[in-house]
Amino acid sequence: MDRRTYLGLVGVAAVSGCLDAPTASDPSGNDTSTDEETTSPPPQSIQHESVVTGLEIPWGAAWRDGDLYLTERLGRIVRIPDGEGDPEELLTVEDVVQDGEGGLLGLVFHPEESAAYTYQTYSGGEYEFTNRIVRHDLENGWEWEPILDGIPGDVIHDGGRLAVYEDSLLATVGDANGRDRAQDTDSLNGKVLRLTFDGEPHPDNPFDNEVFTYGHRNPQGLAFRDGEIFSTEHGPDENDEVNVLEAGNNYGWPEVGGTESTDEYTGAITEYTPTIAPASATFYDGPYREWQGEFFFGTLAGEHLRRLRIDGTEIVEDEPLYEGEFGRLRTVFTGPNDHLYAVTSNLDGRGEPRDGDDRVIRFFPETEE
Repeated sequence: MDRRTYLGLVGVAAVSGCLDAPTASDPSGNDTSTDEETTSPPPQSIQHESVVTGLEIPWGAAWRDGDLYLTERLGRIVRIPDGEGDPEELLTVEDVVQDGEGGLLGLVFHPEESAAYTYQTYSGGEYEFTNRIVRHDLENGWEWEPILDGIPGDVIHDGGRLAVYEDSLLATVGDANGRDRAQDTDSLNGKVLRLTFDGEPHPDNPFDNEVFTYGHRNPQGLAFRDGEIFSTEHGPDENDEVNVLEAGNNYGWPEVGGTESTDEYTGAITEYTPTIAPASATFYDGPYREWQGEFFFGTLAGEHLRRLRIDGTEIVEDEPLYEGEFGRLRTVFTGPNDHLYAVTSNLDGRGEPRDGDDRVIRFFPETEE
C-alpha cells in the first residue's frame, strides 16, 4: 500500500475584546539573526488572552461586518458586536438535541446575500435524532427554514461543519453510529456533502445526489488553500486523520484507516494514534511571522492547539502547543485582523471547566522593543 503525498492545508474565522491580562509564550521559537546589509524586523513573542467568557459549549464561528457570531450547542446563536463585549442572544432553536455530540453546530454566512446557514441535530423528526441544514433570513430576525432535512443522526458522530467553497455549500456528516452507511453513496451519512446555496445537490457532484466524498467516520473540520479542500476527521481509538478531498473519492471508513491507500481507497495525508480528536481546521496568514502559512486545528481529547508546517507537499513539522492549558479546544479560526482564535469546549460533559469557560481565546504577537 502507498502512502499518499503530503499537500498544503486550510482556512475558517474568529473574535476580539479583552477580559483578562494577556500572557506570553513562544511555542515555536524565533529567529533573531540579522543580516549586516538589511534591517531585520524586531523579534516577536506570541501572546494569548480570553476575549469572550461565559459561553455554553460554543461550536460554529463566523464573522460578518466586523461582528463575531457563534453557535452554542444547546441551541443559541449569539453575536459579539465588534468582536468584543458580552454576547447578545439572537435566536434560540428550541428542538435541538441537548445530548451527546449533536445540537446547534456549524455556522457560515452566504457570501453575497443577507443569509446564514446552520447545521442542527434535533428531536421529533424522521429518526430519534435527525440532522438538518437550515437557511436563516438575517433581515427577518434570523427566521429559518430547512434546505436539507432528514439526515439520520445519533448521540454521536453527527459531523456538523459548514463552509462556503467557491459556488457551493459544503457540510460534513458523520456516520451517526452506523458505520456501514459511510460506504453507501445513496446514504448521506459518513460523507462530505456539496450543495447549492438553495440546498440542491451541486450539479458537478459525482453521484447525482448531495454526496461529494464518502468513506468518512466523523469529519469535523473544513478549509481551503490553492484550490484544495482539506478536512480533519475523528477516528475510533486510532487513525485520526487530515484528508485532502477530491470529488467522488472513497476515504476508507470502516474498511481502512489512516494513511493507507489502495486503488479503491484514498489515504489520509497524516494520521494520529492515539487519537487526539481534531475538531476544526484553518490556515494562518496573520501578523505572527513564525506561524505564517501554517495549518492549525483544535483538539478535544488531546487538549491542545495543533500546528502543522508544510514545505511544498510535505509536512515537515507537526507540533502540539499549549498542552493542557485551555482544556478541550473545538473551533480554531481567524478574524478580520488575521489573528488566530479558538473556542473551548469544557462544558460539554467531557471536560474539566476552568474559570470563564466556555470562552474564546485570541492569539496575537507582541513586538519586543
